[in-house]
Amino acid sequence: MSTERSDNSTPVLIVTGGGRGIGAATARLAGQRGYNVCINYRNDEDSAGDVARDIVAWGRRAMTYRADVGDEGQVRVMFQEVDRQLGPVTALVNNAGRTGHVSRFVDADHATIRSVVEVNLLGAMWCARQAISRMSTDRGGTGGAIVNVSTGAATIGSPGEYVWYAAAKGGVDSLTLGLAKELASEGIRVNGVAPGIVNTEIHVTSGRPERLDRVAKATPMGRAGEPSEIAEAILWLLSPAASYTTGAILRVAGGR
Repeated sequence: MSTERSDNSTPVLIVTGGGRGIGAATARLAGQRGYNVCINYRNDEDSAGDVARDIVAWGRRAMTYRADVGDEGQVRVMFQEVDRQLGPVTALVNNAGRTGHVSRFVDADHATIRSVVEVNLLGAMWCARQAISRMSTDRGGTGGAIVNVSTGAATIGSPGEYVWYAAAKGGVDSLTLGLAKELASEGIRVNGVAPGIVNTEIHVTSGRPERLDRVAKATPMGRAGEPSEIAEAILWLLSPAASYTTGAILRVAGGR
């Protein structure tokens, strides 16, 4: 789904992995708050289309775009298409991610580890590079904001479950801190959100659907978070209300 080009006064947001879970909640909330939105997806075309239709119904423009963010070439073409349909991106949420099936590190297969690192870490890098080239005031842009979606697991390590995922997200945290310092003088703020246990499909795809209830009960708040709760934190970091905030990694994890 796509729409005509927006006017230059409307912020343009790309949400990677925007068809489901935290990404979908973020894209919808952004649409409600005045953003024109590109919903990136890899497989869930129908879900991404539903999100786009909701945004259009609220009076904003939206488009969906299928791309594997782990592939730099596909990311480059996606940003070019957003330029054409919505205008240059002014905000980016690096949300796309996967864990692979739960297992001990030594038992995880090569393809799983490689795919998780490519999507979670390299995907954030490729998207950030394209966004920076458009946002940076040193490169003719007007500034902007990037929010990288990390995980509380980055500081816990996820032993016996998905150490490789936690390690990739630890890299995302380092990327957030480094870019925040590198880009502060170029009008770009870079922050992160580190969710805890959240009620999304990622637990089913990890092969342990019961994990959600088990870990949620052990969380100090005694429950899992909802995607909308994470989206609120992301939209705050994107907004002018967070104008003096860069290099922050906001933990939204129910105390865990």
